[in-house]
Amino acid sequence: MAVSSPARLAARGKSARHSLKFQAKRCKNATREVDSKATGSGSEASVGIWIVEKPVVLKVSEVATKTPKTTPAAQPLLTEEQILKMDEKDYMNPAQLAFFKVRLQQLEKELLKNAGETTEHLRETVLVPDPADRATIEEEHALELRTRDRERKLLKKVQQSIVSIDSGDYGWCEETGEPIGVPRLLARPTATLSLEAQQRRELKQKLYGD
Repeated sequence: MAVSSPARLAARGKSARHSLKFQAKRCKNATREVDSKATGSGSEASVGIWIVEKPVVLKVSEVATKTPKTTPAAQPLLTEEQILKMDEKDYMNPAQLAFFKVRLQQLEKELLKNAGETTEHLRETVLVPDPADRATIEEEHALELRTRDRERKLLKKVQQSIVSIDSGDYGWCEETGEPIGVPRLLARPTATLSLEAQQRRELKQKLYGD
């Protein structure tokens, strides 16, 4: 059986509604008048009898003109245990990439929050007259600034890792092209080198310097 298009179904529904309205109006106006006339002194007055037919109520089915949009159900994020149990052929599949992207975005949000808090903290600092207290405060600020500087560098790596996920390069060693490995990425989501490549680089830096 051929399936009518939404436009055709809508037209049929509209036509049926107009037909029902027309029939109801026609039944309401359909009357029959009977006049009985009597003559003489005992005659009765003319009587007009109106018989109104009960309108027939038709049930018109509503025609759906909207096609419901089907949206794919959001897949729940994997856990670390599930990722570690996955086969090698599933390495960096969409589910794994989604897991690491959420983790990196959470880390990015945390680092940005810490940077904002440091700025507010330094802005609210008040000068104290005692030299010893002032030295202690300055030392705390210096330590906090060094910590934030490391976090700033980490933030840059986090944002680069998010970009690499979108480009499809995340999880692969930038030197050898081999998989970095899920365990290493769970421990260090911003890793760009496999463990072996990282060890070779550190050994080279130790021998020849930066």
